[in-house]
Amino acid sequence: MSNTLKIATRKSPLALWQAEFVADRLRQLHPDLEVSLVPMSTKGDRVLDSPLAKIGGKGLFVKELEIAMLNGEADIAVHSTKDVPVELPEGLHLAIILKREAPTDAFVSNNFARFSELPLGAKVGTSSLRRTCQIRALRPDLEILDLRGNVNTRLGKLDAGEYDAIILATSGLVRLGFQERITEEIPVEVSLPAIAQGALSLECRSDDDRINGLIAPLHHEISAACVLAERSLNARLEGGCQVPIAGHAVIDSGNLYLRGLVGAVDGSEILKGDIAGDPRNAEELGQVLADDLLSRGAKELLAQVHRDHAE
Repeated sequence: MSNTLKIATRKSPLALWQAEFVADRLRQLHPDLEVSLVPMSTKGDRVLDSPLAKIGGKGLFVKELEIAMLNGEADIAVHSTKDVPVELPEGLHLAIILKREAPTDAFVSNNFARFSELPLGAKVGTSSLRRTCQIRALRPDLEILDLRGNVNTRLGKLDAGEYDAIILATSGLVRLGFQERITEEIPVEVSLPAIAQGALSLECRSDDDRINGLIAPLHHEISAACVLAERSLNARLEGGCQVPIAGHAVIDSGNLYLRGLVGAVDGSEILKGDIAGDPRNAEELGQVLADDLLSRGAKELLAQVHRDHAE
């Protein structure tokens, strides 16, 4: 039996950190296992001059990795789960959700201590329609500018004075050792996080018993239940492209609490909802909350976003 395991990964510093983190965990679990990385360039990494929503959404970061697994060039892929589309190719599955890092958004600025301190007309960088719609609802005076590139590139653009502030995922900054750059961890009441933000997942061939067995100990049940509820919400809303959908679940005192949000990109309309129940019913809770949002106009809001970004 083979004693190797190959990890497909993007080449960005954060993706390589995440893949190496998983590789180290697997080496600790299986000292005799030879773990190697297979770095790859994806379309999402190569096309940096267009907003994600214009070029096909976040699935662009995983397609090449999935092809490598289906072709047998790699055994698993490590993903930021927020980048993983709702629908997976036949023969692959999200086998593992690792223990989640902070799911929040981080406010990063060299001149202002809090999001609430930004002056009128300040320039804020983000590549996320979800963040954009929530920022505009709170502060329609701010100038929202597109921000692409890896974490280091985005921080460099801020330091060069192109923005007064940028908003990034807390988890990515923490993983890369940039904790000190976080000026404020934005409360979820102000900016509800992306679906599955902060959670790493492992995708692999569903029929590969050897690989599924090797990675099984990395699974974190609480994180998995929260991510399942959030992804179920997203699936029911048909949020496959990059759209202004947010979802955040926590488990407290034995109950799963899920919040959801759908917004117009210009912030003119924001729909919010929440639900609580047994974590064992995580998938159903996500679907019920999605149905509630749909009944209140979410479908029309999302349809408008799709029309705007098809132009």
